Amino acid sequence: MSYGRYGSSVGRLPREAFRPSAIFLGLLALLAVSGWMAWADYGDARFNVFLFVAAGWTISLCLHEYSHALVAFKGGDDDIAHRGYLTLNPLKYSHPLLSIVLPLVFVLIGGIGLPGGAVWVNHGAIRSRFVDSLISFAGPAMNLVLAILLVLPFTFGLDSGEHQTFFAALAFLAFLQLTASVLNFVPMPGVDGGNLLYPWLSPQWQRGFNHVAPWGMLILIALLWSPRINGWFFSVVYWIGDLIGLPSYQAAVGYELFRFWDR
Repeated sequence: MSYGRYGSSVGRLPREAFRPSAIFLGLLALLAVSGWMAWADYGDARFNVFLFVAAGWTISLCLHEYSHALVAFKGGDDDIAHRGYLTLNPLKYSHPLLSIVLPLVFVLIGGIGLPGGAVWVNHGAIRSRFVDSLISFAGPAMNLVLAILLVLPFTFGLDSGEHQTFFAALAFLAFLQLTASVLNFVPMPGVDGGNLLYPWLSPQWQRGFNHVAPWGMLILIALLWSPRINGWFFSVVYWIGDLIGLPSYQAAVGYELFRFWDR
């Protein structure tokens, strides 16, 4: 999440400021249709998984940023609604390339849920430091909640029969939510975990934080190229996955199916 300074607007907010966008509704429709195709083994199973995971991952990016925006709005920043952040429109969250395209590319090449774009918050309007931290916490917490919800079918043994293509896709999508949550909670300047700590830092530390923050995500991505750090990262992801009951072998199958071009 990026930090900005804006003045507050006065006046009644139109309903359109809170209405889900047509793009988000279209993504939900794509998720439902591709999910049914994967469930019914209709057409190309690998392409069905690709559509299902891509749509589901993009939806989760919207929900991640929406969580930031909703807490900020409730915490005192009325301009959040005027900027369209409560419409679940992925094109409203920072730059579309950084918000949507880049995270999708990382899923394609590495199976990692890279955090998406930023919600610009007027931190001067936020009521307290606790709420300011809660804004940063809300996004990765949403990814973790989504991961738990996606794992529920496995917890209740619903994957023990047919429709294995669908459940593999579901497992991989849950895995992406876990990677996104762990990445976002890293206490790095410019990442949600670092932004969560920012309100409690001294002014001197905040100045240093602001110098590093624009490069924080790039530094984090570079660190993940280190085999040792990459191993630690995935060890944490798999450990949490085991705790919530995510079958890692099905997530691996889902990733292989997702890469429909790599036959």
